[in-house]
Amino acid sequence: MNSEIKKAILEKIKSYDKIIISRHTRPDGDAIGSTLGLAKILRLSFPEKKVLVANDDYSEYVSFLGKEDGPLPDEEYKDALAIILDSGTPSRISNKQYTLAKEIIKIDHHIDVEPYGNISWVEEERSSACEMVVDFYVTFKDELKFDPDAALCLFTGMCTDSGRFKYDSTSGDTLRLAAVCLDQGIDMDTLFARLYLEEFDYYKFQSYVFGKMQITENGVAYVYVDKKMQKKFNLNHEQASNVVSMLSEIKGSIIWLAFIDNEDGSIRVRLRSRFTTVDKLGNKYHGGGHAKAAGGTVYSKSEMKALIADADAICKEFKENNFYL
Repeated sequence: MNSEIKKAILEKIKSYDKIIISRHTRPDGDAIGSTLGLAKILRLSFPEKKVLVANDDYSEYVSFLGKEDGPLPDEEYKDALAIILDSGTPSRISNKQYTLAKEIIKIDHHIDVEPYGNISWVEEERSSACEMVVDFYVTFKDELKFDPDAALCLFTGMCTDSGRFKYDSTSGDTLRLAAVCLDQGIDMDTLFARLYLEEFDYYKFQSYVFGKMQITENGVAYVYVDKKMQKKFNLNHEQASNVVSMLSEIKGSIIWLAFIDNEDGSIRVRLRSRFTTVDKLGNKYHGGGHAKAAGGTVYSKSEMKALIADADAICKEFKENNFYL
């Protein structure tokens, strides 16, 4: 079935002179890597086509991968094909102009709670949208072209979304497709330095977080990165959001949460888990995502407390009904 969908996507790409590629808002490495990586493949393979990457926001997190082209004027969408990557729901798409395109293709690895697009290729078991783009290239490698720049974009997204290939979404296919990228000659030392080295002050912040984090009776670890904390440590939004990873190795905790103040007064939520799932919890609180890695938004301290209580109930039920290490 997926081979037929991939063939339909390739034929649709061939039929358009203009292609506009977008992804989800608040982008991570996978969102930016998959869009820029696909754009590079299409520009190499079809130099006569106009291929643009257009979104309403950006992140400096992986800015070394390159810049985007958008936002674009409305007229650019006339007779264009829109390809949306790494966004499970329409509400999370960064580019709100995508509906102006003549046709829409969805390529995604999130749980398909809200289908959209004229063609939809969704594989929930994939580690990343980047993995799917590499698979697309490999499937049609006699017709598509690949180079080190595209490989760097796609390997970066595969690496970040799989937790450096340690999450349970990592499969044999994930590693085989990562090898396709590595065979292009990626400088791993430079890439990992760009991704994971932090300023000394960030480690002071990490120590501060360890002093502020809390844990519920049944094992929900959580921390609130408010505006005061962000200002104290001069954190950008991505650095503040990455706090969730600091809570991932606490024995007895199977759900961990980070709450991050947004500029508009809302509070971003990052939800992670092991053994149990948090995607439905993300859905309940204005978000969604993967079974064990989801996101959401709350709009008050009381809603934050309600989310923590709901997560605690999930932990309690799991531990009462399952063997737990």
